[in-house]
Amino acid sequence: MEDNIAFLCMDVSRLLRKQLDEAARVVGATGAQWRTLLILRRSPGLTQGALAEYMDVEPMTVCRMVDRLEQAGFVERRRDPADRRAWQLFLTEAAEPVVEDLQQIGFSILDRIIKDLNQDQVEQLRALLNHVRGNLLKMEEPAELLGAKHG
Repeated sequence: MEDNIAFLCMDVSRLLRKQLDEAARVVGATGAQWRTLLILRRSPGLTQGALAEYMDVEPMTVCRMVDRLEQAGFVERRRDPADRRAWQLFLTEAAEPVVEDLQQIGFSILDRIIKDLNQDQVEQLRALLNHVRGNLLKMEEPAELLGAKHG
């Protein structure tokens, strides 16, 4: 089973998420909060709906999580000037040192999991994963896979 590329990708993702979630707990956050803060650092002004879609969770789940982050003083909601029904999300100044710490922890975990790879292998891995992600983004229907050759 471990030779199946899809299974291997999902297992690597699961194990990496587990490491990141455990690291987040050490600093008093949840893995989902960590991902939210890092996503908002990369994409300030993202709407709650877009954040839910990006995180692959229900909008109500994001709403509750943003409520907690807002109460902690890490996230600010602002009305979207293009759509007054939507909320845009921004990090506050108080969030910056926390996000920086989380990012450094993430880099440390990444360094540990690729420590035995040389720079060429890391670049090849990055390129291959980007290529696979691009192919996934182009797919219109998962049913296209029916009858496809398994790798």
